[in-house]
Formats: sequence, structure tokens, C-alpha cells
Amino acid sequence: VQLQASGGGLVQPGGSLRLSCKSTGINFKIHTMNWYRQAPGKQRELVASISSGAATDYADSVKGRFTISRDNARNTLYLQMNSLKPEDTGVYFCNTKYKLRPYWGQGTQVTVSS
Repeated sequence: VQLQASGGGLVQPGGSLRLSCKSTGINFKIHTMNWYRQAPGKQRELVASISSGAATDYADSVKGRFTISRDNARNTLYLQMNSLKPEDTGVYFCNTKYKLRPYWGQGTQVTVSS
């Protein structure tokens, strides 16, 4: 199982970024997929989830600003991030479980700063 995240970068407050996570080695369409983030000096936190049926859930801190989606034909997970704030800064990881074991992408850095 491999998860390859991309799309991070430096953006000004109020800006937007779109993260992608390409999955290989699993039957992508049947798995719940997640985005986590880890800010410097803080624990990793769940940002958004999307089920195999495309039901979504978000952390309160990102509701109304972030949108998680999936393209099962491309085995790819997305996170559209709008109205970014400095507190959104961190390393973003995609995640899933396969045979009861968690798998993580390598992380992509998002920095929100003027």
C-alpha cells in the first residue's frame, strides 16, 4: 500500500490550496480515506474524512473552508482548502486502514503566512 501526497506550499492568509493523494496497492473505492495534519509542537489531528459512499466529516476548525473529495477512477483523494489561516500551517498526511493497519502518506507541507 502506498499513499503519495502532493500539492502543499506557501500561501498567504485567505488563499487556497488543493492537496492530492494518489493511492496504490488497495481497492481504493471501498476504503474510508482521511486527511490529518500536524502543526509544529502539536499532536497529529484528523482534519477530514470521506467514506466509500462519499459521506464526509470535518474537524470543527475547518468546516465551511475545506472540502474533501475522492475520484475512485483515479484512486485519488483530494482536499480543497480555502480561506486559509496561519493556524492551518502544518504537514498534511493522507491516511487509510487496510487489514486493520493504518497507512500514511509521506506528508506535504502547508505554510500559511504573509
